[in-house]
Amino acid sequence: MESDAMASVGYDADRRVLEIEFTSGEVYRYFDVPPHLHAGLMAAGSHGQFFAEHIRYAGFDYEHVNEDEALRRRGSRT
Repeated sequence: MESDAMASVGYDADRRVLEIEFTSGEVYRYFDVPPHLHAGLMAAGSHGQFFAEHIRYAGFDYEHVNEDEALRRRGSRT
């Protein structure tokens, strides 16, 4: 995915959890996100704009993943 704002996006369709790693290194999980929003995010011409308009302020419950967990995740990708 090419984005100035996002480094990576993951989606668990069974649990409807969207996880976004921003280029700043911050990782957030958004809960009960419908599959059509994940698909829209991935297909958007501007991922950051789609996120801002349809996810960020849409009222989804979310959590900020702590730095230690984010580092473990990055380590498991290598």
